[in-house]
Amino acid sequence: MATTPKPSSERGIGTVAIRWHGSSLELLDQRLLPGEEHWITLEGAAGVAQSIRDMVVRGAPAIGISAAYGVALAARHAGGGDWKAEIKQSIRELAASRPTAVNLFWALQRMERVFHACHSLDEAEKRLANEAEAIHEEDLAANFAMADHALEFIGAEKPLSVLTHCNTGALATGGYGTALGVVRRLHEEKLLKDVYADETRPWLQGGRLTAWELSRDGIPVTLNADGAAAAILARNDVRWVIVGADRITANGDVVNKIGTYSLAVLARHHKVGFMVVAPSSTVDMALESGADVPIEERDGIEVREIRGIPLAPEGVNVFNPVFDVTPANLIDAIVTEKGVVHNPNITGMRALFG
Repeated sequence: MATTPKPSSERGIGTVAIRWHGSSLELLDQRLLPGEEHWITLEGAAGVAQSIRDMVVRGAPAIGISAAYGVALAARHAGGGDWKAEIKQSIRELAASRPTAVNLFWALQRMERVFHACHSLDEAEKRLANEAEAIHEEDLAANFAMADHALEFIGAEKPLSVLTHCNTGALATGGYGTALGVVRRLHEEKLLKDVYADETRPWLQGGRLTAWELSRDGIPVTLNADGAAAAILARNDVRWVIVGADRITANGDVVNKIGTYSLAVLARHHKVGFMVVAPSSTVDMALESGADVPIEERDGIEVREIRGIPLAPEGVNVFNPVFDVTPANLIDAIVTEKGVVHNPNITGMRALFG
């Protein structure tokens, strides 16, 4: 029977994208949404790594959770001979699947610590599965805590509109959302007027995923082209731009989906608040600034085509970074389950994260 974490309150957790069966992992293929809801069943770590690489699953927290389950599957299906070597190799394969999202490495390091403490394959199989489930459950609890912290910080007294980028909801996390978790809480408290969702080129996560997820859950959403964000903010209707993060460095710089930096510039110009919502596992205090983060670049075909349909001349040069760096001085608040860093800088980050 599939298992997913259950919320500790009556809050709905939204459409889940990860199902753990003990002997296999099911991932909702997010490449096919919204047209088709297709689940992929995986029984080994190699398949999980490939699914992360191919963006079957995406969103930093969801990537970390999936990788943890991948390690658990590696233990379950290890040959029994040199089982430790097999699991170590699987961890290396999972670590190589995506270079930027620090949640991936955080989850794998946590799984590796448990693995090194195991003395038999049976013990490893049980303990690694339990640890992966704990990571999944803790992510959901963190989502609830972040939403509460953000709502308190915003201090809304009447319904407001927000703008978001990419997908940071139940599909990208353990089941509730980071930035979209805040949107959900605003909606639950009847404090949400509308959420504008950037379509988020080139993978269109805002159009395919965010608009689909929010519409499915009855949350008011307006989809907009990325280039329309400035015009929306100029209307003085949006109070906050709320986004997620794939990595946050020690000085408060935020690495997130390409287009986030430009939104921060627009928000500052239009005197709109800019909030980043991400679990503490996204914070990388070992890196001084965003300049130290490797930025993944993907094949130009993602920009030149969409599902095989040409959008640009064949072979034209393409610049296709997946992420950009938003400087800390453009961010009003970084919200994690541990609390809020207001006007982030290295002092504030160290005070909360050590």
